[in-house]
Amino acid sequence: MDYDERKKKLKQEESCLADTKSRQWHAPLFDTLTALQQSNPVSFHVPGHKYGQSLGHMAGMNDDALRAFQSIMKIDVTEISGTDDLHAPSGIIQEAQTLAAEVFGAEQTFFLVGGSTVGNLAMLLAACGPGDLVIVQRNAHKSVLNGLKLAGANAVFIMPRKDAGSNLDVLPDILQIEEAMTKYPEAKAVFLTNPSYYGLSIDLEPYANQIHANGMLLLVDEAHGAHYGLHPAFPRSAIQAGADAVVQSTHKTLPALTMGAMLHVQGPRINTMALADALRMVQSSSPSYPIMASLDMTRAMLQTYGCDLFEQGIQAARVFRGWIKGQSAYETIMLDDEQGHPSSAAAIKVDPIRVVLREAQGRLSGFDLQQRLEQYGCYAEMADLRYVVLLFGLAASDSDVSRLQQALLAIAEEIEREGLEAKANLHMAIDHHRTMSEPVAFTRSGVKQASNGTETIPLSNSAGRYTVEAVIPYPPGIPLLYEGERITEETIHYIQQLMQHGARCQGATDPTMQTITVLRTG
Repeated sequence: MDYDERKKKLKQEESCLADTKSRQWHAPLFDTLTALQQSNPVSFHVPGHKYGQSLGHMAGMNDDALRAFQSIMKIDVTEISGTDDLHAPSGIIQEAQTLAAEVFGAEQTFFLVGGSTVGNLAMLLAACGPGDLVIVQRNAHKSVLNGLKLAGANAVFIMPRKDAGSNLDVLPDILQIEEAMTKYPEAKAVFLTNPSYYGLSIDLEPYANQIHANGMLLLVDEAHGAHYGLHPAFPRSAIQAGADAVVQSTHKTLPALTMGAMLHVQGPRINTMALADALRMVQSSSPSYPIMASLDMTRAMLQTYGCDLFEQGIQAARVFRGWIKGQSAYETIMLDDEQGHPSSAAAIKVDPIRVVLREAQGRLSGFDLQQRLEQYGCYAEMADLRYVVLLFGLAASDSDVSRLQQALLAIAEEIEREGLEAKANLHMAIDHHRTMSEPVAFTRSGVKQASNGTETIPLSNSAGRYTVEAVIPYPPGIPLLYEGERITEETIHYIQQLMQHGARCQGATDPTMQTITVLRTG
């Protein structure tokens, strides 16, 4: 089946799991490792823990923890006979990747043991070289900037669009993309992030069609949408919409181990040999077999159980959203059908298994609410000045929802008892991206060091200067400032607010953000 025929078939299916539910369990990599474990092998090879044997001498270690580590170590092997090689797969890893491509609707799938980060790096290394240009959504993950640096490429940054209801960023308007492609016809690719960390997404098919019509690649960071396209309730995946290469963090919303991710490709535009070569450069030459086995196991679960795998998580999030409607103390972003209007291809979609919550009166920041939830044993995915992001995933239970509800009720009572008032300007924080008047920003990746060097100055006095370090709140890992970007008063104010409410920033020399390193003037 050629590319166009396969794309047409994908568009006709509501879910790429439509015909897989009746399959028998088959996980070649996972099954081979468990069979090896059951054969009671003797190790004369790396890794040094020798299938967990080396931990037998750990005195004073918690027995449950010891057994948990040893159970993982029993399948933590290296490239021995029968276990294949991730960087030149010809056996069980090749079969596992081929089966994954079938489930996710790709022509070819690569297993990643370094998260979506290495997938983003590899996509950019394969798509462009020194001096090439890429059109990039401005609120991209820090790994995108690092990929541009490694490739020696330049970027034109496109401002994200803001969702009026939530004040959160979504994809740039397609007209912005068209404007950038018209101004920069030499660009090799357009790099988009969809969905956002908050679970907001837009169908990518119109973008894919327009980008391909201009002879460019569509590369997509779909880290937070590994489950997209796998159930009729979920938005379509980027692969289903026609993207050339898509990276997904399988560990984020599917049951793979942390750092387990996949890179899916399709069509004649992407150079898969260059992609494989880039992955050999950025991935470890000693990849984790437990992580790879978890990717294979996840695919086997999808192929065996189909849409049923997601019903529990979808229902749990639905029940919680319904409960929140009756609570005056909290607000959440609703799905289209819950807001009383139908969704469309161009509409902003909300991830059904992710809930974005805020305290309604502005008495608690998102960071405050996150900390209070943790006191009740409920740990959120992330927080910002306004929101807490709750990831229900596919296994949230009724008891999980009940515990979250009780925690929120208790917090609401605490707020009333403490007599908290709305925090001034908390919900009026100006996102620094909005200060850019043009839809296309002409920032180039990397910093051109001036001959007179750099200096470290107070952040409060840095407006108008050019930073030589990135400022990256983590999570979500989206830079507020790229290296070489001009600092504005609005950006300073936003960083100060984040730090005041307990945010953590990567990339900057001063973790307190009292100072920042900039290019020396003159």
